[in-house]
Amino acid sequence: MTVLCGFGFGARRAIGLCRGELERRMNEDDLALRNLTYARFVELGRAPTAAEVAAVGGRGWAGVMAGWERLHAEHALVLDQAAGEIRMAHPFAGVPTAYRVQAAGRWWYGNCAWDAFGICAALHEDGRIETSCPDCGESLRIAVRDQRPDDESLLFHCLVPAARWWDDIVFT
Repeated sequence: MTVLCGFGFGARRAIGLCRGELERRMNEDDLALRNLTYARFVELGRAPTAAEVAAVGGRGWAGVMAGWERLHAEHALVLDQAAGEIRMAHPFAGVPTAYRVQAAGRWWYGNCAWDAFGICAALHEDGRIETSCPDCGESLRIAVRDQRPDDESLLFHCLVPAARWWDDIVFT
């Protein structure tokens, strides 16, 4: 199965990627790229650029972009369709969001409330989540200690059924 490249036509042409040229499957090389991408995300405290991953991974920029496209197709990360940069590497957000997390000595952004807790879990660290109630706007600060929130009465509600999340993962 093939997938349409997610970044602009000019970028696709520049690195030789066009419709039908990407296989929709992850291989060992793609898994290694995913692991390297996540490691760089944690080291840098932000989404790495393709050039930054290429520099430490012994790959060219085009190889990183092609691998990221395959990982995007398999829902292993989410690319910004306009720029080809990382938008989401769950649980980490590549852009500022309403879900700020302090853990491992720095601030991170989660893609949603669920991912905010996932950042502490992924880093194996206690932390603090700062956000606001999307219903009433009340400020929320939640401490996470030993993998548990300090307020266990909290409820996570998602408007979109899980089976439909990837229809529009950024909205979800």
